[in-house]
Amino acid sequence: MASKGPAIKEAAYEKQNRAMRAKHKKETGKTLNTRATSGTSPKRVSFACRFAGMKGAMKDANGEPTRKAMALRKWGFGSVEAARNFCNKNKNKKK
Repeated sequence: MASKGPAIKEAAYEKQNRAMRAKHKKETGKTLNTRATSGTSPKRVSFACRFAGMKGAMKDANGEPTRKAMALRKWGFGSVEAARNFCNKNKNKKK
């Protein structure tokens, strides 16, 4: 039964994400773009850099993934370290 926990939590994450996108469209009349889950688009690099510096656990007290962990997974990163490595490799260096 423990295997159903993260799936339910992930479904709730997706439901909340859809609600947030609908609210944004209602307020602004514009749609949000999809997640860049692969490649080196600037949006994905920016996400990786932001989340690489975030503090917080990847699992909650019950051993289920946190919202941070689910967001990283949705964007194609398995861990904070993976996001940090991707960020360092692909961010634009200021001269």
